[in-house]
Formats: sequence, C-alpha cells, structure tokens
Amino acid sequence: MKIAVIGAGTIGLSWTKLFADHGHDVRVSDPRADLADVLREFDPARVRAAADLADAVRDADVVQENGPENLEFKKDLFATLVEQAPRHALLLSSSSAIPAGAFAPADGERVLIGHPFNPPHVLPLVEVVPSERTSEDSVRRAVEFYRSLGRTPVVEHKEVPGFVGNRLQAALQREAVSLVQQGVVSPAELDAVVVNSLGPRWATVGPFLGAHLGGGPGGYRHLTSHIGSSMSNLSVGKPDTSPEATERVVEAVEQAYGDKSYEELAEARDRTQLAILSVTGEEK
Repeated sequence: MKIAVIGAGTIGLSWTKLFADHGHDVRVSDPRADLADVLREFDPARVRAAADLADAVRDADVVQENGPENLEFKKDLFATLVEQAPRHALLLSSSSAIPAGAFAPADGERVLIGHPFNPPHVLPLVEVVPSERTSEDSVRRAVEFYRSLGRTPVVEHKEVPGFVGNRLQAALQREAVSLVQQGVVSPAELDAVVVNSLGPRWATVGPFLGAHLGGGPGGYRHLTSHIGSSMSNLSVGKPDTSPEATERVVEAVEQAYGDKSYEELAEARDRTQLAILSVTGEEK
C-alpha cells in the first residue's frame, strides 16, 4: 500500500516505522527543516520525504495525520485532504482529544480517528472513532488496515473528547498530581506503586475483569456490594493547576528522572513493554 504520513513528530515517525516494517511505501510530509535528516534511519526504498502535502497524498491508499492538536488546523487540513487525496483513500487522524466530527468536512465520509498509544509501533491499541459522517465501509476498512499491521483496533460507539484511553489516563494523572502536591508520595514513589500493582494487573486483565476477579467467586457483584460503597466514598483529588504549583510538580519529575536522556528512558520503556506484550500474547 501507499501511505502518507502527515506530521513527522514522535507519533508520525513511530507510525512510519510500523508502516515501513510491514512493507508499505511511505511518504512523509512535514514543514520541519530537518525532515530529510530524521528520515535517514529508514529504508529509502520504503520511506521518503514528500515535496509537499499534495505530493504526499497524490496516490495514497491511506493518510495518517499527526499534526498539531488544533481544531482550526485540522479543519483546514482535512478539507484539503478530501479534495487532494484519491477518492478511495482512508483519511485517518491520530488526534489525541479532538473528535473527527469537530473537523471533518460535510463530505468527510472517509474521515475518522485512528488514535494510537505512544509509541504506535510498540503498543497494539488503536482507537477507531468514526463521526456521524463516517461511512460504515470506512470503519470496516480502517479496522482491517490496522489489524493487518498487527494492531488491536477498538471501535468506539460514541464520540467523546479524549476518546477512552486518554480519558482514563487523564483521570489517573489528575489523582497522581494531587497526591504528589499533597506530599503523600514523590513522583518516583507513585510510579513504583503503579508499576508494582495496577500496571501488571491491568496489563493482563483490565479494570473491569480485574474487579470481577477481585470479588472472588461472587465476582463483580460481590465486590460492589461489599467494598463498593467504601471505595465510592473516596474523594478524588483536585490538583492545583496554577503555574507555580505545576512548576513544582514538573521540577519534582525532572529531579526523579532527569539523570537519564529521553533516548535512554524511551529505549528502556519500549524494551520492557515489548517483553510484557510477548508474555501476554499481544505482541504482533
């Protein structure tokens, strides 16, 4: 297949690796001045820099957009993509929070969300989120496309900002920041709590099955009737979002992890996540 990657940031380059590793021809479009340099790590027979947006999408079968999280930018871009990409091309967005219905043009039946978790060449999930204008055929083709890449597409039934994964992540992150601000734990200590409890559990069963098993033979029903009320009465923290308070949390995270480079931390993350996926049978 011929795939256009629009935006060569962290997510776009990770998609590029995944697409190229599966034998597809990839054209990458991005205004960054060092685009040719960052693409040198890829096989030039598979991946090349596009001269411009029109060159990237001219004969594309799939377009994967990874541009700024800006509504007006996406409106303009997808209006252009509908006009310039071939009529059969899927127009997919890696949008982190903005639903396709907010930026898809009136004739955007091929426009939908294909939201990965970072990095998409490692983590299997792709949230496939159509708008009311997206055709069923486009949803079907998007699911088939991501499955062909060894990903795990989950089609969501309703558009909500942030979709599912990022909403769950945001809820946990808010409580994490609140606990650090209250002085309950440091950032590194909180990470240790998650890595040694919720992380392994949710990597294998997820929140609902984990709770169902937590109820013993009585399952989720037993859990909710016995400890559900005490858990529901826990007040969720409201972190201080002022610039001063935010800066203190940022400095605490940098103090915890600033002794290693981004490359070192990302390599260790990817290596560990691949090992976990190989054990759980999710590695593709």
